[in-house]
Amino acid sequence: MLTDNATIDLRSVNRVLVDEDGSPAHYLIPAYQRGFRWNQWQVTQLLEDVWDFIQSSDDKPKTVYYCLQPLVVRKCANGRSFEVVDGQQRLTTIYLLLEQCKEITKLFGKQCFSIDYATRDSTFLKEIDLKRSNENVDFHHICEAWKTIEKWLNDRRDTSHKIKLLQHLLNDDEVGHNVKFIWYELDPDEDPINVFTRLNVGKIPLTETELVRALFLRRAAQDDSTGNLPLRIAYEWDQIEKRLHNDAVWYFLQNHEIKDSNRIGLIFRLATRMAGRGGEGQHYTVFSYFAELLKSERSSEPEWQKVKDIFMTIDEWHEDRDLFHVVGFILHQTRDRDSLTTIAKLLADSWKLGKQEFSKSLRSKVCEMMLSIDLEKISETELAEEISDLCRRINYANRERLRSLLLLFNLATLLQDPKSNIRFQFESFKCESWDIEHIRSVSDNRPESRAAQKEWLEHCLKFLQTSSNEVDDEKLVADIETYLDSETKSETRKNFEEIDGKILSHFKEAEIEPSHELENLTLLDSKTNRGYKDAVFAVKRDILLQNDRTGIFVPLCTRNVFLKCYSRAVGNAIIWTDYDARHYLDAIIETLISFFDDSGAVKQ
Repeated sequence: MLTDNATIDLRSVNRVLVDEDGSPAHYLIPAYQRGFRWNQWQVTQLLEDVWDFIQSSDDKPKTVYYCLQPLVVRKCANGRSFEVVDGQQRLTTIYLLLEQCKEITKLFGKQCFSIDYATRDSTFLKEIDLKRSNENVDFHHICEAWKTIEKWLNDRRDTSHKIKLLQHLLNDDEVGHNVKFIWYELDPDEDPINVFTRLNVGKIPLTETELVRALFLRRAAQDDSTGNLPLRIAYEWDQIEKRLHNDAVWYFLQNHEIKDSNRIGLIFRLATRMAGRGGEGQHYTVFSYFAELLKSERSSEPEWQKVKDIFMTIDEWHEDRDLFHVVGFILHQTRDRDSLTTIAKLLADSWKLGKQEFSKSLRSKVCEMMLSIDLEKISETELAEEISDLCRRINYANRERLRSLLLLFNLATLLQDPKSNIRFQFESFKCESWDIEHIRSVSDNRPESRAAQKEWLEHCLKFLQTSSNEVDDEKLVADIETYLDSETKSETRKNFEEIDGKILSHFKEAEIEPSHELENLTLLDSKTNRGYKDAVFAVKRDILLQNDRTGIFVPLCTRNVFLKCYSRAVGNAIIWTDYDARHYLDAIIETLISFFDDSGAVKQ
């Protein structure tokens, strides 16, 4: 972690050109750095990004700017030069661009900064000579970058784009359309080599979240000379981060992990989105927002309180069992790119509405997602008909919607009894891949390859050996063992179709038409599902219950199916009949009707 008393600011390229006295700034690349190494693609990408921003800037608010990544520096002992700890590649590319356009730069009354190397020939940068590109690796990369910039500028065919580019790049209006560095100036006492190692050798980047943390702690230190406020913010920050690193909380909110190791960054992205920022597509939007906010007359404490309010509301959703399941479903259905917007809207609703009204509004959102109808404009009878119609016509061909429907069935089941404290494991559900599984095997889809046939029969054999003492079963066991015995001659080995037919007949699945309807479908993790392939109900039941006993997550309703909890009268526990299927479908319909009807949002 970098020190929290560093200077952190947004500085336009124009401000980076000069030092505090207005003289051309001087930057030193220290000996521990390897020199300039950007390739053609990286140089072009920076130019394209800046140019795309400039081209679209006329349609953007006056305060929008293009934000470059952090430039980490430390003031040298002479008090005038800056040692570049991180950001050398970007700074050098900007330098080369300005040198390419130095005549236009002079017209604007500007001078370019200078760059020196502690252990290399620095004169080369002051007068680029392409003939010297093979003298060393540094000259080679600088020359390649020079040629890339030259070609990129020439490809635009006239000089007007150069003028427009330099106008924005060197704009000295701090709130205008320009390009800014995130200026991170280390404390003079901080060891720059340790920082460089952390940012480069250790491959731990200075994240946007860490930059925001530095902003808050620096401003808090200015607001409170006693030091209590920055200590409190630092402590509360760590508590929020720790809470969000609880996967049960994180995967309730998000469908995937993030690249940033600081999960608290989600809260800052939400704060930025709720303030109406972040939609312009610029880099470092969150940092830019808080940098401007904390530079104003407002102190850090009320701004930090707003951040805490967002977190505390989300944490309250997680702790409230009803909100946990309904909000969790809504966020699971949300595409990743829409996640922030959805959470921001839910936060706004929760602050505007009372708890009961908010809960009703959530069920209305779920109804709109699943049925495309307004829950408040439909009667109980109409709602029941819509749910029944959906459940009776949906089938295996529409797996995405089926997955959502079965997930909702699980969540609604958990909420049926207010005395229950069981919670759905979103972290397990989102970190694993889930299939729509046939409860009763689809007999027209039998294993074809020798390996698949062998695996399927091994599952059946294991079940029969441990669960049956009948004479007929013993004969079936012997046939399976003979087939699986690699030493048995092929002419004495039973035909797979014959053995397969006997197994299906034994479990009463041979004469039943295969069903791809909801009444024969449930949720199951892909590993378990693909592990037992198209096994009969009894084998599937045995494997699934063993998983449940050993702590492998099995959704409640999937477990209930294989325990036949939905069947009003249980006959043979190892055979899934049409009678069981009908009662299972009825249970899904009744549970979903109750879920929406009990919310109080249905039209009376």
